[in-house]
Amino acid sequence: MKPNIFFTADHHFGHENIIKFSERPFESLEHMNEELIKRWNEKIGPGDTVYHLGDISLGKPDFTKEILDRLNGNIHLIKGNHEGAALTYPKRFASIRDYHELKVDEPENGNGKQKIILFHYAMRTWNGSHRGIWQLYGHSHGTLPDDEMALSFDVGVDCHDFYPVSYEEVKEIMKKKKWTPPFGPRE
Repeated sequence: MKPNIFFTADHHFGHENIIKFSERPFESLEHMNEELIKRWNEKIGPGDTVYHLGDISLGKPDFTKEILDRLNGNIHLIKGNHEGAALTYPKRFASIRDYHELKVDEPENGNGKQKIILFHYAMRTWNGSHRGIWQLYGHSHGTLPDDEMALSFDVGVDCHDFYPVSYEEVKEIMKKKKWTPPFGPRE
């Protein structure tokens, strides 16, 4: 069985002001940090694969290392704009990239694959966007309106009750989109 794949972004561990900025329902910084760790580990097991689309922590390096050591899974980091602390602990990550084009085995697709563009920022168009390739992003903390005509959406914790989202959940969200291929059926 293939490992479970999860996507998430924008935890902002150690960032007290994010509670106010993003109207997060936590009483304190410690409450937020602990709840985010708990929800991560409720969904993600030690052998699972996680693509974190940036802004893991705004805490100091030692604090960030302690948090990262408590999170389950093999974490691939797609760098956000607040990665200073996380990058001091590179060996915690299976990979660290600015951008990634992921291919997932998908028997429902004609070619047996689903390609997904992973980037911290939302894009209006991306490699293969007119061919059914998905784009997942973070950064905006749920402030961008979802484009139901585009196969992209925000996987940040602010949009998903502070949980990571699984590949299967992403697939269900994409099925509800109104996107159609712009050039008609392909031979």
